[in-house]
Amino acid sequence: MLVTKDVSSAAPSFVDVLRVPKYLPIFLVQALSFWGDNIARITIAAIVFQRTQSPLATATTLAVSLLPTVLGRSLLGPVVDRFPYKWVLVWSHLLRAACVAGLLVLVLAEAKLLAIFAVLFVLEAIGGAASASHMILMTDLFPDRRLYARAIGLNALSEQTNQAVGFAVGGALVAWLGPEVGLTADFVSFVLAAVTILVVVELRPVSGERGRGVGGFVRDLHRAIGDMAHHPVLARFILLSVAACVGIAAPEALAIPIAGKTWWAGILMAAPVAGAVLGIILITRRDVVWQNSSLIPLAMLMPLPLLATTFHLPFAVLAVLWFVSGTLQAFMVPLQATFTLVTPEALRGRIFSLAGAASVGAAAGSYLGAGWLATHTGPEAAVTVCAGLCLILVALLGLRWPDVVVREAVDAAYAPPAARAA
Repeated sequence: MLVTKDVSSAAPSFVDVLRVPKYLPIFLVQALSFWGDNIARITIAAIVFQRTQSPLATATTLAVSLLPTVLGRSLLGPVVDRFPYKWVLVWSHLLRAACVAGLLVLVLAEAKLLAIFAVLFVLEAIGGAASASHMILMTDLFPDRRLYARAIGLNALSEQTNQAVGFAVGGALVAWLGPEVGLTADFVSFVLAAVTILVVVELRPVSGERGRGVGGFVRDLHRAIGDMAHHPVLARFILLSVAACVGIAAPEALAIPIAGKTWWAGILMAAPVAGAVLGIILITRRDVVWQNSSLIPLAMLMPLPLLATTFHLPFAVLAVLWFVSGTLQAFMVPLQATFTLVTPEALRGRIFSLAGAASVGAAAGSYLGAGWLATHTGPEAAVTVCAGLCLILVALLGLRWPDVVVREAVDAAYAPPAARAA
């Protein structure tokens, strides 16, 4: 029988996480990649808005950067399970660097938006395999699952911090230095990531049985869908993530149309991200049992500040409300960490990919839905409608949330290595 007090003990510090062998260089290149990605993202979105002056076109740009990830993660999941994750990561980063180089050429040549969207599609489709492989790498680096949970928090903290920096300065870089700066940073980050993985990460064989040929590939994918859909914890976690994305994505999609051409666009985009940084710091200081028991309460509180967006508040007030909403988004960190550990090891690549595809698909749908609503009701009202829908979906999910089953899964997932082996 597992001992709960080991699971509920105080969380390790971030310093303890950074001391784990080989994690620091991987963490640094991942942080650099996040920074470059988000500067490039707002760069492309700003260019589209400058050319079209359309909220729908701007939201579509963000959706285009996500929709292929759904396809890439869904179809490439079994690929992640069939090849060592080291090589999947190296080749994914190099191919994405090539895509960014092509994107840079197109932007400088003032190519048509269709061509830019096509390159974005390929870039993000490749990224699905890299995301799943990185999650598997993390589980191997941290056999102590309490350290793993803290590392996931540190990764999320880094991602949100660099996203806030990228959004806040991205608009200024477009105006002052031109769009090539953000895209060049993104290119360099992918190359450095590939080299770091090649040097630092050990080559480990894949585990578990794999089907042969195209038929086996399809059967592996079908099995992963069934395993995820019928699992009492994994299925609920996916549904919560999808419901939350409805509210989380809308402010990011419509910040530029709400602010217009002012410098507040970057500030508004950065506000919920900066709030998430604070939220991650606060929630990762608590034990994993508390974190996982707070998933539904925090998810229900998260969209509430966004409901006031419809009142056309001053930008400073709106930024504060979005910051508070971002702080409450921190429940996504323990959700991701526990989901990862509960997934059977032999199926992690494909299930991680499918789960990511579901969440990214929900975010992309929210971008498009918010953009469509904004053309009919205005961007402020569209954010409020998405927040209200998010609140309703989470509340319905919370009515049948399996608290006991989730607690048992948490106890098993975060038990000490010796207890898990027994």
